[in-house]
Amino acid sequence: MILSAMALGLAASAVAQEAPPAPSPMPEVSQPEPPVEAPAPPPVATPPAPQAPAPAPTTDTAAPATAAVPAVPTMTPDQYINNPEYMLNIDLSTGGRVVVQLYPNVAPTHVDRLKQLARAGFYDGVKFHRVIDGFMAQTGDPTATGQGGSQLPDLKAEFNVTPHLRGTLSMARAESEDSANSQFFIMLQPRFALDRRYTAFGRVVSGMQYVDAIHKGEPPEVMSRMVQVSVAADNKPMPPASMLVEAVPAPAPAAEITADQLNAPIR
Repeated sequence: MILSAMALGLAASAVAQEAPPAPSPMPEVSQPEPPVEAPAPPPVATPPAPQAPAPAPTTDTAAPATAAVPAVPTMTPDQYINNPEYMLNIDLSTGGRVVVQLYPNVAPTHVDRLKQLARAGFYDGVKFHRVIDGFMAQTGDPTATGQGGSQLPDLKAEFNVTPHLRGTLSMARAESEDSANSQFFIMLQPRFALDRRYTAFGRVVSGMQYVDAIHKGEPPEVMSRMVQVSVAADNKPMPPASMLVEAVPAPAPAAEITADQLNAPIR
């Protein structure tokens, strides 16, 4: 019996030595690869040697802290809608007054320019030199050529989300975005292709029928004009009706008919 037990023990030991080791876990399970989108980790930089801290400045030499400049708040509608300081009266030679609501909330610099020129009398008597039916009526050039402007510097563009609807006022400009000066146009019909490319700064709220009556042409044969432009807060009265008329040229005289023409044979 003793000999049999010893023999079984030796056999089990031999079998244990010949059995292969258990397989290690799969590498992709134990050490997952990082995602492809993840950037490689930056190299670890050797930290510089520590330096002695700089002494704190004393009260006498310390520079004063710069106070944060608060942002200029945007005007709210109740501050400019129906406010006479932000209303423009344009008295046209087509027979009446056009009232414009200005939008200082989206184009404050352009609104200030129009008010400044209006109060200086710059626009009084200026003609509409380019009027395209179904599109817009352009004015603001004292030379009525499309090449003139004021002596003030050009304006930086204030493109905004205001759409170019019927009655919208917007600034004319040259190829440069920052070349608007004094010329502006009034939309006769919507043209959304102009949005964010020209600075819209107001819209007609009454008297659009007088804008529709402006003579069309590039240039028009008869140029309608702004008889008077004023800020509503200045309470300038409308010019007399005798001034709000067009200077229509006299019709050409009819050709004279002679007796020879009456007796000429019919061909």
